[in-house]
Amino acid sequence: MAAAVLAPLAACGGPAPGEAREKPGKAAEGFPYTVTNCGVETTYQRPPERAVTLNQHATEVLLALGLEDRIAGTAYLDDKVLPRYEKAYRGLKVLAKRYPSLETLLGADPDFVYGGYSSAFDRTQGRDRASLEKSGVRTRLNVEQCAEGRVGVAQLRQEIRETARTFGVPERGEKLLARYDRELASVRKRTEGQERPSVFVYDSGDGSAFTAGGKGIGDDIIERAGGRNVFSGIRKPFADVSWEQVVQRKPEVVLIYDYGGTPVEAKKRKLLSDPALRDVPAVRNKRFAVLPLSSAVLGVRAPAAVGELAEQLHPAEG
Repeated sequence: MAAAVLAPLAACGGPAPGEAREKPGKAAEGFPYTVTNCGVETTYQRPPERAVTLNQHATEVLLALGLEDRIAGTAYLDDKVLPRYEKAYRGLKVLAKRYPSLETLLGADPDFVYGGYSSAFDRTQGRDRASLEKSGVRTRLNVEQCAEGRVGVAQLRQEIRETARTFGVPERGEKLLARYDRELASVRKRTEGQERPSVFVYDSGDGSAFTAGGKGIGDDIIERAGGRNVFSGIRKPFADVSWEQVVQRKPEVVLIYDYGGTPVEAKKRKLLSDPALRDVPAVRNKRFAVLPLSSAVLGVRAPAAVGELAEQLHPAEG
């Protein structure tokens, strides 16, 4: 399908395979810029002008950097965009509720596609990075999807800095990171010296529990908020675990990820009604915390999520 779609585009004046969508003329300040992202090395002669964002956290990174005028299309929200970006988001062209077809994607005439999850570049749908590069479209994948070690604030810094640099606005990236540093320092000061409750993340699942492991930024958020992830030893961002394992770990708090068609209250009822979990401290004491799933991935929401979770793990007395 990719070949069928790309061939007529090239015939209509688009770049031939292997050609970059670069305009002739003098390079922009700070360019050329070469970056290796998730194993793909790309050299930019100038900043992208027609970006398409796939996945909410990719969209919000560009909006946080004030780049809404460079977004030619967007797709796949998990929930509402942050209030501070609502006005900018309303001005964007939504290509699809989930992922757009290859034809729709290329119909937006992008010179850059930014994916939040690996699924954004699904080879079976013709959206893989190599095929897009052959059509002259540069790509970026959120580094949480390819990090070899534990993911945390260092990787968030990398994501913000490299993206800002790619678009020729490094100063905006640094300003954003300075704000995040202040937010995280404030939480660290507030939780310092307090006991760290054990936390089980409940994303979804009936026969087994889909939870946060120790490799994703969710684990780092819990730690910085003053908690301990009971499944931090699992070297994956997410994993299925048995309910027996949950019982054995005796978590003091259940952190529910809020998204999709299952309401938080339904997830609570599921946990509270399971007789196998009745002696789990968090269930017995009905101690739940909640974060939107979009806050538990590597994106601009993560620093604020640390503060939101800290308030739930360590509520102010009185």
